[in-house]
Amino acid sequence: MANRVKDGSRVSDYEYELPPGRIARYPTERRDQSRLLVVPRGGEPFEHRVFSDLVDLLSPGDVLVVNESRVSPARLLGRKPTGAPSEILLLRPVAGTEAPEDPGVESSSAGAAGHDEATLWEALVRPGGKLKPGRLVNIAPGFDVEIVDGAPGGGRIVRLVVDGSVREALEAHGHVPLPPYLERDDEPLDRERYQTVYARVPGSVAAPTAGLHFTPELLDKIDEMGVERVAVTLDVGVGTFRPVEAEDPAEHDMHSERYFVSAEASAAINLARGEGRRIWAVGTTVVRTLESAAHEGVVGAGGGVTDLFVRLPFRFQVVDGLITNFHLPRSTLLMLVAAFGGYERTMEAYGAAMDEGYRFYSYGDAMVVG
Repeated sequence: MANRVKDGSRVSDYEYELPPGRIARYPTERRDQSRLLVVPRGGEPFEHRVFSDLVDLLSPGDVLVVNESRVSPARLLGRKPTGAPSEILLLRPVAGTEAPEDPGVESSSAGAAGHDEATLWEALVRPGGKLKPGRLVNIAPGFDVEIVDGAPGGGRIVRLVVDGSVREALEAHGHVPLPPYLERDDEPLDRERYQTVYARVPGSVAAPTAGLHFTPELLDKIDEMGVERVAVTLDVGVGTFRPVEAEDPAEHDMHSERYFVSAEASAAINLARGEGRRIWAVGTTVVRTLESAAHEGVVGAGGGVTDLFVRLPFRFQVVDGLITNFHLPRSTLLMLVAAFGGYERTMEAYGAAMDEGYRFYSYGDAMVVG
């Protein structure tokens, strides 16, 4: 086993050493001035560019698919009646408990309006051993969280007890749930920067980070050159940060996430594919959405829950190009990129990014594979 050639079939094949100083703990001053590593799938040399150069890599008629899920201020910091500090991370509304949807808002799998006003949630809590059913945590005057029941994986079912609007309470007192590897609390800048400029549908506890590099001006340029932009939704869950512990990827229990593809998005993507135009996925979340919704190369409309684990070997039905950030070692996201770009090519690209001083992870630089 010690002499086995790495080929992407084992989880340890996706291990790499990254100095802590290479983790981007803050975003670049301007979104589209992050660096962009261009990785041609045909084997041509890598190119080192800036993200705004993406316009040179797209062509009129291409379809750019974005994930318009919005990060909710889902991290609640409060205290028990004893004064002891407690933390609650809201994951998703309990099915059937959402408020009625606004008929003027196009619904996602959960519904934008319903998600905003849900009172019963599945959550992670800390300290877990102390927050048992029946306990109450005070977040702010007029805003309490009641622990209702246990939930799978050590989680809890909690009820938000709010004087007034749940949405307004979360906006006023909730915190942005930054990735743990940033090793800092959220700051005012994160309210804007840990969010894509096109985020619309609340539901994610982590940003679809490939989209963080777009500015309204860059999107306007892309639109003007004849690239069609299409939006889907996948609500990013906390499982996206969990490393794969098993050595055999097939033994990993893949996390599930809700997704939604509108009839308009489905039609636009299928028409482009039928005409031989390229489909570009902005992020691994879009890849999971499109490949989950596809059957024999046709993307179906509607919502669902996907636990699709995209890894080698995988036959892609929809996606022709991928825009993505640099991901954690041993992560399902890195395995997805390797399945798309090829294992050796992907790991070579990661090595080049480290050699050239690229910044890694959520607030880091980007790469485009296509």
